[in-house]
Amino acid sequence: MIRVGSIVIRVDDLERQTAFWSAALDYVRREDASDDFVLMRPRDGVGPNVSLDRVRSTVQVPPRIHLDLYAEDQAAEVARLIALGATEVHWDKRPADADYVILADPEGNRFCVVDAS
Repeated sequence: MIRVGSIVIRVDDLERQTAFWSAALDYVRREDASDDFVLMRPRDGVGPNVSLDRVRSTVQVPPRIHLDLYAEDQAAEVARLIALGATEVHWDKRPADADYVILADPEGNRFCVVDAS
């Protein structure tokens, strides 16, 4: 059987993105990080790893793949993520009754915060 072990996000500023994603997800950085790659794991041990790979690339809009983050208190999580450096992305095709909010990390990588309540 196969399973997702790590989701890899390409970044330009490894330290800034590590700070954002570790705070956003409550993940901890593994000790064996290098100058161009960081693997982070969930603090509570539940869920896949998220790795950051410092490789120059262009952000694809719309992205070919993105994270859906589930939140019990969506409004509070969106506000917290924006305070960490995320920005809200407005999309004309988003339905008025959508259960998700589209955000982008400090480098423009998009993700959604889904109301799981």
